[in-house]
Amino acid sequence: MPVATWAQCAPKLIDVAMGRSAADTVIRNGKWVNVYSGEIIPATDIAIVAGRIAFVGPNAAHAIGDTTDVIDANGRYMVPGLCDGHMHVESGMVTVTEFARAVIPHGTTSMFIDPHEIANVLGLEGVRLMHDEAASLPIHVQVQVPSCVPSAPGLENAGAEFTVEDVVEALTWSNTCGLGEMMNFPGVAMNDPKMLGEIAATQNAGKTVGGHFASPELGLMFHGYVAGGPADDHEGTRKEDAIARVRQGMRSMLRLGSAWFDVAAQIKAVTEDGLDPRNFILCTDDSHSGTLVQDGHMNRVVRHAIAQGLKPITAIQMATLNTAQNFNMEREIGSIAPGRRADIFLTSDLVELPVEWVMAAGDVLAENGALIADIEKASYPDFAKNTVKLGKQLSAADFDIHAPDGHKEVRVRTLGVIENQAPTKALESVLAVKDGLVQMDARNDVCQIALVERHRGTGAVINGYVSGFGYDKPCAVASTVAHDSHHMITIGTSKSDMALASNHLGKIGGGITVFLQGRELATVELSIAGLMSEERAEIVAEKAAKMVLAMAECGCKLNNAYMQHSLLALVVIPEIRISDLGIIDVTKFEKVDLFV
Repeated sequence: MPVATWAQCAPKLIDVAMGRSAADTVIRNGKWVNVYSGEIIPATDIAIVAGRIAFVGPNAAHAIGDTTDVIDANGRYMVPGLCDGHMHVESGMVTVTEFARAVIPHGTTSMFIDPHEIANVLGLEGVRLMHDEAASLPIHVQVQVPSCVPSAPGLENAGAEFTVEDVVEALTWSNTCGLGEMMNFPGVAMNDPKMLGEIAATQNAGKTVGGHFASPELGLMFHGYVAGGPADDHEGTRKEDAIARVRQGMRSMLRLGSAWFDVAAQIKAVTEDGLDPRNFILCTDDSHSGTLVQDGHMNRVVRHAIAQGLKPITAIQMATLNTAQNFNMEREIGSIAPGRRADIFLTSDLVELPVEWVMAAGDVLAENGALIADIEKASYPDFAKNTVKLGKQLSAADFDIHAPDGHKEVRVRTLGVIENQAPTKALESVLAVKDGLVQMDARNDVCQIALVERHRGTGAVINGYVSGFGYDKPCAVASTVAHDSHHMITIGTSKSDMALASNHLGKIGGGITVFLQGRELATVELSIAGLMSEERAEIVAEKAAKMVLAMAECGCKLNNAYMQHSLLALVVIPEIRISDLGIIDVTKFEKVDLFV
């Protein structure tokens, strides 16, 4: 929700600071967590007017008038509202509004969102929907313009395609802060004119270029990518990744999402190697609704970073000031200092970080872990719904894989899931052939994966194999959340169940569903673009929990298995993926044959 600028508020801020007029709110007797100086300053007051901070000091009595709302911090820590520097709202399977409702009680008051999921389904119109919704909220939500739609041209087809002109237009919108993660890192390194055009447009607008270098190789391609202009990167998983990025003048974003646990290894660059923490940022990237409701949001990430050996003040800096500086917004958010938005939360423990009271832009939004503000539900137009177009009723035969003539067994490329990480392993499996059809091998954890085209109604099904989920019963799991092109990914040990699950999602307009021996066990309906629910995060989390239990009933033992499922078509992260064009070797960025 728009707040008057510092310049517009300056006369009021000065008058309150000088004691010539009364503040709207004064918070008294708190410990000031000062992210600029790195100090914890006791017995501090904060005076607030027009949604901004006017005065921070030992005594704000001069700013208290008859109408001033005085809040006693009772010696608690006064912490800047937390910022998530890189995230995708759609991963929570809820709207921007419902995501905000879920995270505000956890102390999040700023989010930098990249809506490239909806962009791949609905194009620029979909991004505009989320941008306008974000601008209406009581917290500070900025939009990064999706850069790669589709994420890897030539290796997949999405439901839409962005041009440089689309990016230029979106950068003029009021709530856009830069370019979303530049996933086509080979394109940047090879001087692709479209990628460089998007980066140039962003830099010319004075905004931040988000990075995404999803490769462990730190040779010439990495250096070429950095030279292309991305300012940050969240794809590191090792200490050396974080060190390399910071040394090259990038900001290293360390993510703790629902399935990504990349903070512990990389934070050692600070705790063990002594690197300056100013260029490290904490973020979530992808958090599903269950994580938000049960475990928290950025407060969870900060707690985790502290548990890895960071000083609390340093971890907080990585989730506030460092983030604000990355987006050239440190005069707006990320600290408790005069002129900044009054985004503050109170906590009694700087290590465990219980969030006991939350203010954003001078308004109290949450108390004792519960939202108290009335935030109106978002409404999405009809064109954003009914986006699953299969083109036909699928049958078990659509999932048949025919072996080369004369073979009694075949060697096939297999997508190997790595628990809690985005990359996959390029595996090979030897499978039997019966009546000319390749057979799955559930006993050795090799089941079938299919990408079902769902944007243009072609009826196409691309089949392959995946290992790591552990399904050992006749079952199928289907999802229309399939980063980044968001076709439908169906995984199973039973072709008939794969057909049932896929057809069910086509009928309800998208979501995730689990079938076992012909019976529906659980479904999460995602009516908006096949990506987001219209329901509250708590309800979606409850349905998602049932989905997880249903996957376990089918034999799955993988942590956050659904998140892994949804990423198996992400053709910009090594080593091997599936797309609507076939099996993709991401180490070479080329299509390869299923059969070795």
